[in-house]
Amino acid sequence: MDLRLGDVIDDFCVKCRRLTNHSIVSLVEGSAAKVRCRTCYSDHDYRKEQAPPSKKELARQKELYNAVLSGAAGATEVSASTADAAADPPAPAKKKPRK
Repeated sequence: MDLRLGDVIDDFCVKCRRLTNHSIVSLVEGSAAKVRCRTCYSDHDYRKEQAPPSKKELARQKELYNAVLSGAAGATEVSASTADAAADPPAPAKKKPRK
């Protein structure tokens, strides 16, 4: 199927947070690159009808990534330095009194 600018396709809208009709705004190599929601008129990248991952899924992926890093050689040095940086937050800047 050949896609053209202005064709209507279904996609997940980031702003509406649901699957809605979209118009094709730009094409790259014959496939949709950017689309515009026909409900809220927001433009975004074409997501191929896939919803973005939830915050729970992102937290799980981060835990798995950190577990893999902790098993890698030299990860103890990296994790210790990042833990020290996280433990000592920078002091807030003091405001000068007005005259």
